[in-house]
Amino acid sequence: MRCLPCHKEDPAMHTSLLFWNHIISTCGVPKIIISDRDPKFTSEFLTNLYDMLGIKLAFSTAFHSQTDGLAERMIQTMEDILRRFCAYGMEYKDHEG
Repeated sequence: MRCLPCHKEDPAMHTSLLFWNHIISTCGVPKIIISDRDPKFTSEFLTNLYDMLGIKLAFSTAFHSQTDGLAERMIQTMEDILRRFCAYGMEYKDHEG
């Protein structure tokens, strides 16, 4: 999993450039992307890009407790990581180290 900092208002073109520069260029083309139906991921541009690259776009089910719960847990985990990094920087050690 990769998380890229961006703004909610970023246009689809900017999002696709981030995706190309930070995901495809370092990890290769993913086989599947799971999206929450955000218009950025369903735009015609990205739909065509997915087709050209052979990526299957799967949508999470709206109001599905498991996918909603997983997404919320991931957001909480990322917030915790960012909070600790901002507070301690590279000096942070977890309970194991």
